[in-house]
Amino acid sequence: MVRKIIKIDEEKCNGCGICASACHEGAIDIIDGKAKLVRENFCDGFGDCLPGCPMGAISFEEREAPAYDEAAVKAMHEKKVLVKDINEMQHAEGHGCPGSRFMQLKSRIQVDEDPGMDMVSRMSLHPSRLMQWPCQIKLLPTQADFYDGAKLLIAADCTAYAYANMHEEFMKGKVTMIGCPKLDEGDYTEKLTEIIANNDIAGVTIVRMEVPCCGGLQRAAENAIRNSGKFLPWQVVTISRNGEVIE
Repeated sequence: MVRKIIKIDEEKCNGCGICASACHEGAIDIIDGKAKLVRENFCDGFGDCLPGCPMGAISFEEREAPAYDEAAVKAMHEKKVLVKDINEMQHAEGHGCPGSRFMQLKSRIQVDEDPGMDMVSRMSLHPSRLMQWPCQIKLLPTQADFYDGAKLLIAADCTAYAYANMHEEFMKGKVTMIGCPKLDEGDYTEKLTEIIANNDIAGVTIVRMEVPCCGGLQRAAENAIRNSGKFLPWQVVTISRNGEVIE
């Protein structure tokens, strides 16, 4: 059938992922750094993805395309809810993969608080400042004791490799949450909103790379703070590809 459907100009697309987040039907994915209409039968032709595109890469066209399949969209959403429920159940104490079970890493606090350790010994340890496990946004629980009164560090994966002093300057004293909007499927906004809204969060620091795709992580974090209804101190720090903080 000939109908109205979206068209994505991949030459203009910067892979930010806003359109994929805005498409409630799940018709768009980010593949190889570009937005692609991968499920034509999921596109309802309403264009929720259009206004958010910062590059003007999305437009309408009329062409031969499969009809909008509302039943398939509904089934996909139900599957996502089921997967989310299973993941949260597996993260409960005593369930799921031992490597993904969440915990607070108290040893990180003990290194700082040991009064018998001199400065030379302390520095020679170069302790990790990771305060909890897991640290991947997709694996973190939406509620946990380690969120109580915590400051969040929401960081792009690459920042820890690009910035040499990541642990001492940014991770120390914070719950670290990492992700990459270019590699991870879906959007972080809903998960981050639940974490901020349902826990006593003291503040948020967002550390991203200067590359455009990191804008998806920053927007997800900013939207989550806004959607949570809370007024929190927050900041964004950008790291250059050669490992410097961009003022």
